[in-house]
Amino acid sequence: MKIPARPKVIIRRCPTYDVERIRTIVREGMEELDLRPHGRTLLKPNVVASGPVFQNAFTRPEFVEGVLRAVQDRNDGTMTELAVGERCGITVPTRAAFEGAGYYEMFKRTGVKHYHFEEEPQVEIRFTHKERLRDYVFTPEPVAKADFFINCPKFKSHPWTTVTFSMKNYIGIQDDRHRLIDHDHRLNEKVADLQYIIQPQFIAIDAIVAGEGRMLTPIPFDLGLVIMGNCQAAFDAVCARIIGVDPHDIEHLQFAHERGFGPLDLEDIEITGDVTFEEARQKALGFKVGLVRVEKYFEGTHITAYAGAPPEKEKTDYCWGGCPGAIEEAIEILRLYDKDCDEKMPRLHVVFGAYEGRIDAKPGEKVVFIGDCATWEGQIHDKLVKIENLYKDRSTRDPYTVKHDDIYAKMVSVTGKLAFSGKDEVLRLEGCPVSVAEQVLALVSLGKTKNPYLSGEEVVRFNLAYMAWRGATLAKRLGGTPYQIKGHCSRGEAAPVVAAPAAAVDAAE
Repeated sequence: MKIPARPKVIIRRCPTYDVERIRTIVREGMEELDLRPHGRTLLKPNVVASGPVFQNAFTRPEFVEGVLRAVQDRNDGTMTELAVGERCGITVPTRAAFEGAGYYEMFKRTGVKHYHFEEEPQVEIRFTHKERLRDYVFTPEPVAKADFFINCPKFKSHPWTTVTFSMKNYIGIQDDRHRLIDHDHRLNEKVADLQYIIQPQFIAIDAIVAGEGRMLTPIPFDLGLVIMGNCQAAFDAVCARIIGVDPHDIEHLQFAHERGFGPLDLEDIEITGDVTFEEARQKALGFKVGLVRVEKYFEGTHITAYAGAPPEKEKTDYCWGGCPGAIEEAIEILRLYDKDCDEKMPRLHVVFGAYEGRIDAKPGEKVVFIGDCATWEGQIHDKLVKIENLYKDRSTRDPYTVKHDDIYAKMVSVTGKLAFSGKDEVLRLEGCPVSVAEQVLALVSLGKTKNPYLSGEEVVRFNLAYMAWRGATLAKRLGGTPYQIKGHCSRGEAAPVVAAPAAAVDAAE
């Protein structure tokens, strides 16, 4: 797709989640941008998590419904399909996230199709740009074959990437196993690489109630805006400026800008709407972003954190995209499910990366080294401890052979490991990264807090969605649908699809 020479961002006032008001705003935005949907039209929201506990984490169904109805209004007869697709947070079935967000009722009202991306065939996309982390990645077939792509993110902070606006929403165009590849200290580069898969013709962000501070458990911030645009880099730059952040300081935006995906400076972007840029900035005063180092995050709690450099320390001295940020989200989830979480948690020490300082653990206090790149040597409780580096270079992780991490397998693995550790005061959690789910389970086991995966309000919905997910995937496999398929894509072009070698499909499962 060609990047507009002078991108436009439209800022509109919208104080409530009124579907018809959103519909009118978005229809007028598409008219101003001279956009009409055509062919296979796909809308990608952000439903990383949902339900009452995560009510500020996702693109609200009223917002998506308003956008869909506006798209239907703009259809001149050339649209062959209108669908919504997403892959929610790691290990949780998208079916559960859609149900918790109230999406299925909205799909019925609007009559649109929907895709759970982890249940769809995955298309190989080849990269040729010189800055790429790897030569190919996978994306769900509905993304690869979309003719008109609409990005509908949630206006939120993020503990790994500062913010999660339009570009960061692309993490959800990969299934779990591919999403976790490069979800480490090079995460911002991964996000920039994903931009080569497809560019949205239209962006509309749910900034009516924004989410500050965090990603899964954000604090609600009444912003009262709908923001629209036709270029992701420019769009995210304006959103960043609204909350007082220089977009050049947001790594994935800077990388995308350097690679030609659009401008970041306001003088190169046309801004219109019934809310001026300065009025929007006034509305956003005090908005808190992410990027709090793990040591600072746990100050004043029963957990003491230590962080050293990740691999490739010439790139960065801290792993913003991996394990440290995951434990911050994990503890916030536990706090929502168990108000006594912090009091229940024993004195605990968690260590990330190549840490070289002291670990001030007293007898009886466990020390947990988290992640393959965790290394340390010294004395703990008068015993010599040496933690070896288990990190494997990213070139050893092949998207064709990487496997799914099942949440129940994680439960057995993590809780079993901690149970069998008994009175061991030094533990190791392996992985790159160790996901939010695994760290939730580890903290549950160590702190004897309530397990979110077994909570009364979640367990039935989760298990029904899990069984439907597995059943749908099995049915497709038995029906001969390949799970991974080959194609080729350059920036802005959908990938033609051919079947992958059987060995590759077998390895994927």
